[in-house]
Amino acid sequence: MSSIDETKQFIPLNIAVLTISDTRSLADDKSGTTLAERLIAAGHHLAAREIIVDDVEAIRIIIKRWIADPGVDVVITTGGTGFTGRDVTPEAVEPLFEKRMDGFSIAFHMLSYAKIGTSTVQSRATAGVAGATFIFCLPGSPGACRDAWDGILLAQLDYRTRPCNFVEIMPRLDEHLRRPKAQGASA
Repeated sequence: MSSIDETKQFIPLNIAVLTISDTRSLADDKSGTTLAERLIAAGHHLAAREIIVDDVEAIRIIIKRWIADPGVDVVITTGGTGFTGRDVTPEAVEPLFEKRMDGFSIAFHMLSYAKIGTSTVQSRATAGVAGATFIFCLPGSPGACRDAWDGILLAQLDYRTRPCNFVEIMPRLDEHLRRPKAQGASA
């Protein structure tokens, strides 16, 4: 099990929250509010918060903007991970991933199964890294957002978590982009 190393100092991250919904507004966005409140309570900064309709290109525009923004370390989306015709979050976001984080989906489904049983298979929660930015795509229910934050993200976005966490590898996420070509490379 992981633990907190109290000798290390907490490092606040800049986290953007995107709610994907055809029906929600900021006034009634319980899932986005759940995430925003939890990340602030943990000591992180809410870098941005938006709501967008279930549209692949509209979602990608915002995600790409946040990936390119040096003031955003992490993007968390909520909504659009189901199987209905309008659920397009994985289709919009996964092509942007440089590296997919399969373990996140597995951990999320394990947590979810303990609470809602086999209904967890109706979620396509996903995560990955793009442009040195962590991206987590969560279901649209406040309960799923609470479970993902409390059970996974709270610890993994805390530099003090041992044996390892996402924060400690952040400086190396883009090393492949900074690596000079090898001597004699032709491409």
